[in-house]
Amino acid sequence: MKTKTLITSAVLAMACVTTAGIAEAQVAGLQPIGVTAETSTGLLKGWSVRKALVDEPVYNDMNDQIGSIYDIIIAPDRTATYAVLSVGGFLGMGKHYVAVDINKFAIKDGNLFLAGASKDALKAAPEFEYNKLEKATKPQKVSVK
Repeated sequence: MKTKTLITSAVLAMACVTTAGIAEAQVAGLQPIGVTAETSTGLLKGWSVRKALVDEPVYNDMNDQIGSIYDIIIAPDRTATYAVLSVGGFLGMGKHYVAVDINKFAIKDGNLFLAGASKDALKAAPEFEYNKLEKATKPQKVSVK
């Protein structure tokens, strides 16, 4: 349980920290594009939000499971701002997604808690919808006379 707490805390902390990149030569196929060899090596020892948080259950004060983490929203300033919870549903049908401020969560005994929440209250909350971005349009040629 303590390992899960440490992993979850580290992931949340890392999501809030911005690191500056160091320009170094890269070898094709050995590291992701835009990541230095030093950073790539660090990634192998890093934490994964997907493995540490996504699909993890969330409990309330009564120790009832009220949902699970579906996604983490990262703001433009690179801080984790909201967790999207998946509430209800059966076999992928009827799930309700709700965005909850990341600061509302607590970690107790290696589990995520959302004090004062209930499954019914979360189901009654407005459903979270991802922003639908418009596709980039081709620039128009401008003729100069």
